[in-house]
Amino acid sequence: MGEVLALVEARLRTALGEPDARAAVTFLGTDRIEVLRFVDAEAGLVRYATLGMSAAPMADPTAALADPVKGPRAELVLTVRLGRADTDKVLRPLAVLAATPQVEGVIVAPGASLDLGGPLWPGAGFSSVLVAGSGGLVEDLELDEPMDPVRFLPLLPMTPNEAAWKRVHGAQALEERWLAKGTDLRDPLRGSVSLD
Repeated sequence: MGEVLALVEARLRTALGEPDARAAVTFLGTDRIEVLRFVDAEAGLVRYATLGMSAAPMADPTAALADPVKGPRAELVLTVRLGRADTDKVLRPLAVLAATPQVEGVIVAPGASLDLGGPLWPGAGFSSVLVAGSGGLVEDLELDEPMDPVRFLPLLPMTPNEAAWKRVHGAQALEERWLAKGTDLRDPLRGSVSLD
């Protein structure tokens, strides 16, 4: 477990630079989840990445016994514009999302919605996120066979209206709507995209 997380942290540092802050959260009955913060002042962005979700593979909730080696592994990455909102309070909610596979026995994959039941950070207009595909900002991390690679999944904050629309029309339709309308998904103060 520790070896995998050391490799994951090294991959995050290679892709995003040195973290300037980190917080650890442990929930009853789960392994410790850390959230690292990376500030890219030049681009005006702050990125938050989980560390700990990939320590064990995500198990199929219908399987009688969880495989301790094989199965999908992932970490979550959230990118927002720097200084527009108090987004540092997102650390605990991100850890909650990263603990979802352990707590609820679900597999977090692209196209999935993760709901917090409350704002991502104080005053945020988002209480859920859409999980996007990996391979962009942080490359997948190959592990020794028979382990699956670790995928770094971007999180796209959704307003309640967007989340409801996505449930009806699907993730791809929502992503196409955002693209067509030129939505700045990194803006922590943005409103809902037009869904007419």
